[in-house]
Amino acid sequence: MEGEIHNFIVVWTVVLASLCYSHTIVKFFRNGKSRFVSIIPIVCLFFILPLYLSSIHLGGTTTFFIAGLATFKLLFFAFGKGPLSSTPPLPLSTFIPLACLPIKFQKYSTDDVERTKKAKNSTLNHVTKITLLAILIRVYSYKEYLHPKIIIFFYCLHIYFMLEIILIMISATVRRISRVELEPPFDKPYLASSLQDFWGKRWNLIVSNILRLTVYNPVHSIVANWIPRKWAPIPATLATFFASGLAHELIFYYIGRLKPNGEAMMFFLIHGVALSLEIVIKKIFNGRFWVPRIISGPLALAFIFFTSSWLFFPPWLRGNIDLKVCSEYIAFYQFLRYGKLISPTNITCSLP
Repeated sequence: MEGEIHNFIVVWTVVLASLCYSHTIVKFFRNGKSRFVSIIPIVCLFFILPLYLSSIHLGGTTTFFIAGLATFKLLFFAFGKGPLSSTPPLPLSTFIPLACLPIKFQKYSTDDVERTKKAKNSTLNHVTKITLLAILIRVYSYKEYLHPKIIIFFYCLHIYFMLEIILIMISATVRRISRVELEPPFDKPYLASSLQDFWGKRWNLIVSNILRLTVYNPVHSIVANWIPRKWAPIPATLATFFASGLAHELIFYYIGRLKPNGEAMMFFLIHGVALSLEIVIKKIFNGRFWVPRIISGPLALAFIFFTSSWLFFPPWLRGNIDLKVCSEYIAFYQFLRYGKLISPTNITCSLP
C-alpha cells in the first residue's frame, strides 16, 4: 500500500507540472496547430500515467480524471475552445482543478437562505448515501447467499453512491479553496423519465457536458451540412456513445488490467441506438403521443439495469473488482482505526 501511495503522489506531481506547462504555453503559442503540437505530448503522457497505479480508488479516480477528462479538455483547449479557454486566460489556481477534475463553475448564489437550505439537504443526502454505501460493503460478505441479479443491482447502487460521494468531496474542496459555486455532478438519476433524460440531464453531468462539447457538437455541425438538420442529432448521438464506449474500455483496462473484449463498447452502442430511436420517435410524433412518466421512467431504468447486468458488469466480475474495492475500503478502515497501512491483497472482504 505504501508503494501505491508513493506512486500516486509521483503521478499527481507529474500531472500538476504538466498542467502548469499547458497553462503557460498560452503565452507562446496561438490557438491551432502550434498549440496542438505542444499539448499532444501531455495528452499522451496522461494516457500512460494511470498504468503506474493498480488500486481501484487511487488508480480508478486518477484514470477518470486525467485520461477521461483532462485529455478531452486539453485537446479542446489546443484550439481555443472548451472550459479551459477564456479571455483573459484563467488563473493557474482555476485552470488546474478545472482541467483535471469533474467540476464546472456556475454563477455564485447570493441568497443566503437558499444556500443554507440546499446545504442542509445536501448534508443529509450525503450522510444517507455514505451509510448506504457502508451497508453495501457489509452485504458483499454474504453475496454467495444472494441472487446474482440482486448483487448486480447492488453494484449499480455502489457505483452511483461512490461516484457521487467522491465527486461531492472534490467539489467541496475546490469550493472551499476557490470560493466559487460548482454545478452538482448528478441530478437524481433514479428519477429519470427516459434514456434521453437519464444520459443528458441526470447522470454524470460534467462528463456529459465534456462529451457534448468535444464530440456531439462537432459531429452535429458536420453532418448538418449533409443531412436535414432535424436528423443531425442521430449520428451525433451515436458518435458520442461510441466515444464514451472507447473511454470506458480504456478505464476498465486501467482498473482491472483486463484485455478489452468490447462489452463496455457494446453497452454504450446499444444505449446510443436506443436513445437515437427515442429521439426519432419524439420527432415523428412531435408531442402528439407521449408515455406517462410513471411508465417511461421505470422502463428506462429497467433497460439500463438489464443492459448493465448483461454487458457492463461482467468485466468487473471477471476481474474480481468488487473484492478489490471491498478490500481497499477495509484497508482504509483499518488505517483509520489502527494507524497502519495494510496491503488490500492481504485482507479478506469481511469487516472486523
